[in-house]
Order: sequence, then C-alpha cells, then structure tokens
Amino acid sequence: MNQINFQDLSNYTVPARGQINRIYLHWTAGRYGQHFSYYHLNIDADGSLWTDMYGFTDKRAHTWRRNSNAIGIALDCAYGSSIDYDGQVTHGDYPPTEAQIDMLSKVVAKLCIEIGIPIGYPTVMTHAEVADIDGYGIFDSDPDMRWDLYGLGDEIRMRAERYAYEWEH
Repeated sequence: MNQINFQDLSNYTVPARGQINRIYLHWTAGRYGQHFSYYHLNIDADGSLWTDMYGFTDKRAHTWRRNSNAIGIALDCAYGSSIDYDGQVTHGDYPPTEAQIDMLSKVVAKLCIEIGIPIGYPTVMTHAEVADIDGYGIFDSDPDMRWDLYGLGDEIRMRAERYAYEWEH
C-alpha cells in the first residue's frame, strides 16, 4: 500500500467521471495500520490515506453484489467490536477515530464533487445500510451479517455536505 495525500485524490477522479455512481463506506474490522486491498482507499487512525489502486474504476470486492461502478472506502478499525440485537455497538481497542470520520467525510465530499455524483443517500451508503437493504444486516438471519459504520451514515453524509458547501462557496 502507498500513502497518498488528500490532493492526490484528484488524479483518480477525472478518469472516473461518468463511470462511478456509488460510494460504499466500510471499516476493515481490523487494527489501525492494517490496510486491505478489497477497498479503493483505506483511512488509518490518524486520517492518513492509503491505496494500491490504479484508479477508482478498478473493481474491488468490497460490497456483495455492488462492486461495479462503485468506490469502496474503509476505515482501518473496529477489531474486537460487536453489536447486539438492539443495535448497541461496543468497540474494542480500535474504534473509529474522529480523524478517520472527518477524513472520510472530506473524501466523500471531494469524490462526489469531482466525479459529479450526489452526496446523499442512496449514492453514498455505509455497508450497514446496504446490508439492511440486501438482507444481511443485523436484523436478518444471515450468519455473514455486515454492520460497518452502523448508525454513522447520516453523520458522514451531513459532514460531507458541509465540506462541499464550504468549498463551493
């Protein structure tokens, strides 16, 4: 994996215009500093960006049945986290950090602006939101349930919209 800076993202957005129409947000369920190639971008605990992609049009295996024309972004975190049937999340030693959530929001805003897609739902969704739609969320019986960033989708989209507004005005 290579570290890139926020401005470097623009090198990948122009070729993705007209080819990308969704962004899916994840966590790796790993430790800080543990990056995975399933995603186009990994965001570490300090907000740093990591990738091994050639471009956002590279197909990555991040979201079941939804990888075409989509970008997968993951926070390097959530190892040891759990969720109960009431949706109460308990994090272990690797919770999502404020730096990760903030950088994720900035990245979403930048990608949506530069690729030309809306920031809102359902264009930008967490894996938990997708899993609820596709039948493998926390209230389904699928043993391979997903709940990445459960309950954080609205906050991330709202922050991204604020960043986009600030940058455009």
